Amino acid sequence: MTALGSAARPGGGRRAGRAPLAGGLAVQLVDRAITVAARRAGEPGGIRFTERQLYYATCRVLRPVPPGLRRIPRSPGPALRLPLFTRVLAARTAPVPGLLDAAALEAAGPAAGPAREPDLYDYGLPRLLVCQDLSIARMLVANHVHLEAACPVLSAAECRPLDPRLLTGLARAGGATVHVLHDASPAGLALPGELRAAVAEVPGVRVVSLGLAPRHATALHLASGRARGPLPRPAPLPGGLRPQEVAWLARGRFAQVAAVPPDRLLRAVLRLTRGPRPPRPSVLTELRGLRAAGFMTWPTT
Repeated sequence: MTALGSAARPGGGRRAGRAPLAGGLAVQLVDRAITVAARRAGEPGGIRFTERQLYYATCRVLRPVPPGLRRIPRSPGPALRLPLFTRVLAARTAPVPGLLDAAALEAAGPAAGPAREPDLYDYGLPRLLVCQDLSIARMLVANHVHLEAACPVLSAAECRPLDPRLLTGLARAGGATVHVLHDASPAGLALPGELRAAVAEVPGVRVVSLGLAPRHATALHLASGRARGPLPRPAPLPGGLRPQEVAWLARGRFAQVAAVPPDRLLRAVLRLTRGPRPPRPSVLTELRGLRAAGFMTWPTT
């Protein structure tokens, strides 16, 4: 399908030389695309997703990546103007299955805090996941990532400053890891360094970036935006970025975590936060485990 007045940034103006479709036809096309996108975003197993994730899923429906281009790194502009998407979504009478509205996001709440888990701070915290985007943090909690990964999930705003009890929990665990999920943008790439400074007083804590980096955005063909107006003074960028990534950021480009398909995002977060998989159960591994199983230790005589 063709882009509907697409722009190089979410909500931007039309590109020169491209005429928008007629109003009624465009609304019908977007409405159908939202239905298809919601079904795909919820697969498999009824995944919950945010409105911004549904927007990017609709863009993928309107402009799918041809098979011949999937191996070519690129990050195109969105296929749909954000105001048009918002207007069509608001006009729908039936609720979108799987969509997390404001009330559902609020109900998800932080996966840490005295109101929700008062005894959380009594134990060591081997892992902590910090998301730049509050809605992404709530989406992960709504999909029970904090339970599957045994990992509290907070937004960056909730970590400014870090709760002293969280720092104590990280220190108590010994060798804890703070995972950071952020956008491919100067502000997002600076977030791991900010958190690294916040936990500097706790020995042994590692701060690990899960992405996004510009290379991820181009490899995954994520829709990218472009900053409006004059670019702010560039923040110090982390080492390891390729020259083309630095140039991509210097042009004001950015890609949001919400642009990653929800199922792919959940799989990646779980795989990276839980670490390597334990060995597959077998008779040999069970026998080895029994030799160090407390009062059931393997007899030596």
